[in-house]
Amino acid sequence: MIEKKITIKSIKGLHARPCALLVKMLSKSKSDVKILKDDMEVDAKSIMSILILAAGRGTELNFVINGQDEQNVSRELEEFFNSDFEEMNAEEINTNEK
Repeated sequence: MIEKKITIKSIKGLHARPCALLVKMLSKSKSDVKILKDDMEVDAKSIMSILILAAGRGTELNFVINGQDEQNVSRELEEFFNSDFEEMNAEEINTNEK
């Protein structure tokens, strides 16, 4: 099990488009991924669950990753949030699979 703290840096926060990209990326993994914020815990592979968090700029999210590819998922999460996901698109997510 890996726990990773990530702070949202985007001015627009984690809105629908990056949430969709995040879910698409995580849906390909075999690991269970949860997001914890305050007293909430949600499934990171569910767009509606992520949107409920209302994660604006500066929000700290705790990801809990558990499964056979947890190391890869942790690295991908870090890359996703360190990039300007405002500019990422589905094609880039698909390229990261290879």
